[in-house]
Amino acid sequence: MQAVFPRACAMLSFSRDLASSPSSHPDQSSGRTLPFMLQPFELFVGLRYTRAKRRNHFISFISLLSILGIALGVTALITVMAVMNGFEKELRERILGAASHATITLYDEPMVEWKQLAVAAVEHPEVKGAAPYVEGQVMVVKGKQVTGIVVRGVLPDQEPNVSDIDRKMVAGELDELQSGSFEIVLGSALADFLGAVVGDKITVITPEASVTPVGVLPRMKRFTVRGIFEIGMFEYDRNFALMHADDASTLLRLNKGYTGVRLQLEDMFAARMVARDLATEVGEDYWVSDWTQRHANFFRAVRTEKTVMFVILALIVAVAAFNIVSTLVMVVTDKQSAIAIMRTMGASPKSIMFVFLIQGALIGIIGTVLGVVGGVLLASNVETLVPAIERLFKTRFLDPSVYYISVLPSELDYADVWKVATLAIILTLLATIYPAWRAARTEPAEALAYE
Repeated sequence: MQAVFPRACAMLSFSRDLASSPSSHPDQSSGRTLPFMLQPFELFVGLRYTRAKRRNHFISFISLLSILGIALGVTALITVMAVMNGFEKELRERILGAASHATITLYDEPMVEWKQLAVAAVEHPEVKGAAPYVEGQVMVVKGKQVTGIVVRGVLPDQEPNVSDIDRKMVAGELDELQSGSFEIVLGSALADFLGAVVGDKITVITPEASVTPVGVLPRMKRFTVRGIFEIGMFEYDRNFALMHADDASTLLRLNKGYTGVRLQLEDMFAARMVARDLATEVGEDYWVSDWTQRHANFFRAVRTEKTVMFVILALIVAVAAFNIVSTLVMVVTDKQSAIAIMRTMGASPKSIMFVFLIQGALIGIIGTVLGVVGGVLLASNVETLVPAIERLFKTRFLDPSVYYISVLPSELDYADVWKVATLAIILTLLATIYPAWRAARTEPAEALAYE
């Protein structure tokens, strides 16, 4: 028999040796099963098949590539999700650091009596502060440099209640603005564009013209640069300036009136609910808006981009996971005779299927664990690694003149980590179904016919 079926007899001999091994028999003295029998048959064989043998190094190499592919995909996905979370958080904080959580304005005319409205708004438990403001679009000129900006008139003693611009000053102080002095505070990028420093004079031109005996002339006013702020978001640093509210009201011809009242909330995510409550309290003459309305498209675009990036990088994980299919198909082909021997010894097709499901799942779990560890470490150190790489290669990944944020932020959300890990394991299990099903259909007689 050994002359005709050498490989089959060898496998049968191995199976008999395994069955007769002392570790697979109950302890005669105690009647207890020894440690080997504590492992289910499918788990033991599945784990044994994952170990490299001399004659299947290529299969082991493919398995290693599958593990590394899953690990790299999971690492990339976790890191990108953390960076996208960081971008969203930074953008939200920087935008709302210069803007406001909610505003109250009159529909048709400037607001004169703002104090009563501010007091009424602050009585709401979610409103932390209120301050009046004047806002309009103007042009600023210094020498040959001309640009359009948004100018906001504020009360220096009230503005800290609704924004943190006073903490973003890099030159001068916000509270140095005085009514009637016609002084202005510029964003850092705007000051660089104009070539302006503290103490310089710039000309502010409003869109409204003045009728004079010599014709219609644009309204212009000379302002002194009193300070420079830097929020860290190019859109505001380049296109935004502050002045005293009384000066802005005079410049824009609001007759000592204000555009409205800005509000700071305890929880920015409650803005929509608070705006709805305040709209009911202040009446129909006022329009109450919140940041989710003014910047809705922007943050919706950020969330959409985050979803698209997740789908794209999930495909990388899927490709790596389905490499397991080729690995297990080769293993099944290589183990045809062993599968036949196990079937003849009483193993059911279900047991054979679980053997290879365990093998594929083990590859996926190892790759996922390595990917999660790598992703968490990388996402936690992005803000340190990226500047180091920029210095090493003397380049800049995020040009502040192009991107809203010039640094690469990271905000690791462990809910995203669990979501990515679960997705990777599910894809791995799906990839193992076909090879395991194919192994379960192996017919012992056909597998041993040519051994």
